[in-house]
Amino acid sequence: MSFALEKQVAISAVLRACRLTSSVFTKLVTAETVTKNDKSPVTVADYAAQAVINTVLSRAFPEDAIVGEEDAGVLRNPGTEEIVQLKAHVVALANDALSTPANSDELPAWSLGSPRTPEQLLDAIDRGQYAGGRTGRMWALDPIDGTKGFLRGGQYAVCLALIVDSVVQLGVMGCPNLPVNADKPEGEKGCLFVAVRGEGATQRSFTSPTLHKLLMPTVPPESYQVLESLEAAHSSHSFSSLFSNKLHITRPPLRMDSQAKYCSLARGQGAIYLRMPTGVGYREKIWDHASGSLLVQEAGGLVTDGRGLPLDFGLGRTLGENFGIIAANKEIHPKVIEAIKAIQEEESKGKSG
Repeated sequence: MSFALEKQVAISAVLRACRLTSSVFTKLVTAETVTKNDKSPVTVADYAAQAVINTVLSRAFPEDAIVGEEDAGVLRNPGTEEIVQLKAHVVALANDALSTPANSDELPAWSLGSPRTPEQLLDAIDRGQYAGGRTGRMWALDPIDGTKGFLRGGQYAVCLALIVDSVVQLGVMGCPNLPVNADKPEGEKGCLFVAVRGEGATQRSFTSPTLHKLLMPTVPPESYQVLESLEAAHSSHSFSSLFSNKLHITRPPLRMDSQAKYCSLARGQGAIYLRMPTGVGYREKIWDHASGSLLVQEAGGLVTDGRGLPLDFGLGRTLGENFGIIAANKEIHPKVIEAIKAIQEEESKGKSG
């Protein structure tokens, strides 16, 4: 099945959201945040980006469900002047992003309708509260994956994926701070990554619509490098160290926030994306891996959990019992799983002894 319209809509939505987030970072004080229950920072850009993308999706595909990270609860009940101002910023930014003249490969602004009222934009944010499920069409959205990376001026990504009957069919990710050319880190920044199941993985800059095919290269063992989360709370750095020792990896890990790791891996940076849980009971969210996993698969890689099992996107808003995330070239992946099992067996014997 072709997803040409979905691809165009997703590209347009993500590019608009990326321009918005970049504008927020340069023009607004990043101290304007609230704190969610899990203590991670949420910025005005999170809410505004989700409002923009959900508005675009709702206009194009009104029947499609959306699983998004944010909800508008805080904005609907502004208890302080700070929240009142946050809401005003969200509304202004979202409407500005929706009305900005489009690039040639985007949906024209007129197709998005007139400016939205505050209530319409809050409703758009809350369209992301779908519970997920095994059947039907749904979009998985993370308006800013890597919020801490965004706040520190590091890597973050705007991530959108279309899931049909539990299978990721389309993934689009915008990485405003990722260099277009991996070999020129100080050069032009702003990359868009697009993957359609069965059609391959591609990369383009924000400024050019030309898509360039991505194919993961064969990496010799002496060049192995691990990609992992910058935040130790998101992925076990101690396990990563044991893993590197097990495979005799001498290069230091390449650490960055967000699904930019999937994007970097797909275009040949690093060799192994390793994300092992730091605690018992943690469940990965589907929006943190849907688009990135498809990109790596379409670039010639393999993505599973830490036991080698496929990721299941039909269990709801999380990946359920999937334990950890492993992404690598198909030739390397079996070695990774073997090394993980060996480490876990050694740790188990050590505890029992």
